[in-house]
Amino acid sequence: MISDQVTKGADRAPHRSLFYAAGFTKEEIDKPLIGVVCAQSDIIPGHTHLAKLAEAVKAGIYAAGGTPVVVPSIGVCDGIVMGHRGMHYSLASRELIADSVETLAAAHCFDGLVLIPNCDKIVPGMVMAAMRLNIPAIVCSGGPMLAGRVNGKKTSLSQMFEAVGAYKAGIIDEEGLYKCELGSCPTCGSCSGMFTANSMNCLCEALGIALPGNGTIPAPYSERVQFAKHTGMAVMDLVRKGVKPRDIVTMDAIRNAIAVDMALGCSTNSSLHLPAIAHEAGLKLDLRLFNEISEKTPNVCHLAPAGEHYMEELNEAGGVPAVMKELADIGLLDTTLPTVTGKTVGENIANAVNRDPEVIRTIDNAYSKTGGLAFLFGNIAPNGCVVKRSAVAPEMRVHSCRARVFDGEDDAVKAIYGGEIVPGDIVVIRYEGPKGGPGMREMLVPTSALAGMKLDKDVALITDGRFSGASRGASIGHVSPEAASGGPIGLLRDGDVIDIDMDNYTIHARVSDEEFAERRKTQVMPETWVKGGWLDRYRRLVSSADEGAVLK
Repeated sequence: MISDQVTKGADRAPHRSLFYAAGFTKEEIDKPLIGVVCAQSDIIPGHTHLAKLAEAVKAGIYAAGGTPVVVPSIGVCDGIVMGHRGMHYSLASRELIADSVETLAAAHCFDGLVLIPNCDKIVPGMVMAAMRLNIPAIVCSGGPMLAGRVNGKKTSLSQMFEAVGAYKAGIIDEEGLYKCELGSCPTCGSCSGMFTANSMNCLCEALGIALPGNGTIPAPYSERVQFAKHTGMAVMDLVRKGVKPRDIVTMDAIRNAIAVDMALGCSTNSSLHLPAIAHEAGLKLDLRLFNEISEKTPNVCHLAPAGEHYMEELNEAGGVPAVMKELADIGLLDTTLPTVTGKTVGENIANAVNRDPEVIRTIDNAYSKTGGLAFLFGNIAPNGCVVKRSAVAPEMRVHSCRARVFDGEDDAVKAIYGGEIVPGDIVVIRYEGPKGGPGMREMLVPTSALAGMKLDKDVALITDGRFSGASRGASIGHVSPEAASGGPIGLLRDGDVIDIDMDNYTIHARVSDEEFAERRKTQVMPETWVKGGWLDRYRRLVSSADEGAVLK
């Protein structure tokens, strides 16, 4: 066992004395040491209950013959840091999380890992570390929040942000805004739509590195505690059999995950995190693979913000296994692949049942014949950009628009709230990429402002930043190369006409190569606001969005 390096032999007597000082017994340190990485904190609603789940995981590990060792992880609440400088730290924190999990596990010689994340960058950060370490590991998310209720309708955080736009436009008053505040987020758990956290927790199931139910069992349910105990038991089986993350997360498993991504209509952020996870597993994920899989994968779920259904309803309908069964029945999944259950994908989903064909539509009644995400390529984005196509109004999928250009999110938001944006415009927000931001801020405030002001069917938005999974409308992000790296989005000017064709995966500005070359001669890059700290290191080392914004 790996832990023999710190627990066995006369030379390790000092090490054992420190284990005894921490309260461990001889019997415990003679068993496999399993790191339980818990992201508990009081600032993230998705994480406030994770200590209870860690105790359940510990019980499962003890029951299966191991010794659990709880260690911490940091996290950032994307909702709380939205719309101000705090958001610069969100995506960047993914790398800190991966580094810290690697440090704690490698330095203390853990034999296996149970990862307990729940929100946006914490899930992929922990999974990236598992790929890097390649010791037996399994994910146990904290589960989604239950949907809120405002004026008798189910709701979530995305409607809360849109309510601000409605308030600014005079559509609702202060009392109406306060009602939304009180009713939108009623429980602990990751916010209740198919946003980034829930997307990644579902995709962990699809990859095979979490037990079925990881993405959908609601956080407040006792079933979530039971799930955590079973996860603790399962990691011991992985340790005994020597099954490692890279045995499970292969390119074929990633193809399965992308198919599930397309069927569910996941967050655009999955296209940052899956390439980053692949990178840590020694694999190269080309964004064009998303389009290839999208072309043949029906979109069968419209969860908030794309539709009216929430994670609890997906769970009741049969969860991710039911979605995977729909796909497997038409040959869109490799069902022979191994998973952390000890069974194949096919064995895991053999008895799955779609209990609500409205929440999980059948293939014959899919929302569309193609997947939820689309990657567009053209002279604005030679290396690609992404849109959550399933959340775009049909009339906006193919259209032309006039550029309104802003060097940063803050000025764009002022213009939107100030009534300066009109139907037919496309709001261009640049210098917000991984390097230029730095940290690739989410643009939920401007997209929600447009939606709240009833402009989401008339105005598009494009950025080298990214979007929250809660964004909807013609919101196109991750433009690569980004403006700060010399990408052509930095050469756009007010009034440029941009042609968008989401069905054929293209985006093109009616600007000639010669005109772009002339503009480049006079281009002035904005000076970064970052003058020190670790964000400055991040800015200098981070790669582009099409590579997953990994550090190089």
